[in-house]
Amino acid sequence: MTWERPEVQSLYHLQMKSKKSVIFILLLLTALALAGVFYWSFGKPQNKLKILLTQNQPTQNSSLLPQSSENEIATSTPPFFVKDEVSGGNPAKKQIIFTFDAGAGTNSAQKILEIAKEHNLKATFFVTGRFAQNYPELIKQIAADGHEIFNHTFSHPHLTQITDEQIKEELDKAEQIISGLIQKTTKPYFRPPYGDRNSHVLEIAKENGYQSVFWTLDALDWMPDKTAEQVKEKIYSNLKNGAIILMHVGDDITGNILDEVFTYMENQGFKIVSLTEGLK
Repeated sequence: MTWERPEVQSLYHLQMKSKKSVIFILLLLTALALAGVFYWSFGKPQNKLKILLTQNQPTQNSSLLPQSSENEIATSTPPFFVKDEVSGGNPAKKQIIFTFDAGAGTNSAQKILEIAKEHNLKATFFVTGRFAQNYPELIKQIAADGHEIFNHTFSHPHLTQITDEQIKEELDKAEQIISGLIQKTTKPYFRPPYGDRNSHVLEIAKENGYQSVFWTLDALDWMPDKTAEQVKEKIYSNLKNGAIILMHVGDDITGNILDEVFTYMENQGFKIVSLTEGLK
């Protein structure tokens, strides 16, 4: 039998302990690195969203936004909501808020008014100043029938792409034209064209007396590749208490399906109301 000298044994044990310590430290550092990656990748979505919304930059690439057609001005549906913005009505009441944007054609205008009268209900219209200039008698008729009219800017620009002064001018000019026709202010509500807004845009609007109104559902009636059946199905499959439905005055689908849509909702027990009524 051979025996190692004590100093050799001590050196051997020291080397083993050193190797184990190095391995432990490497494993610990690896674990910390992985935890950091996970935290910053998945643990801070709200902060990322906050940064995105507070930047005074376009919310979407303008080249990707739907472009205006000959008959109707398109909308877009950004997948976020902004603080202090109206995006739904009272969820405790079984009612639907119907809103119509008016910025170009009048294709469905008379049908909307006739059908609303037949169903004995009041709706809400967001109107551009330019539309009001072009169709003053229609604006007066909408108001005379008891429907609400709010601000949709003058020329329907991307508000995130213009200056603060231009935003104010867009709202003021539309207010002057529309209020001059209906003898009533468009305040306190406005709808950002294309749904294109951020926190800074909403702050400028607030300084000028307006609160943004978004939507729960864009019916996509403005899209040329959508059929009446597709639009109806989109609406029917998204009904819920306090929903704000967005449709348009300048397309043909809206006027052609509205009576059927209203009847379906009423048969489902929903009351169709204006924005002001729906927020109570």
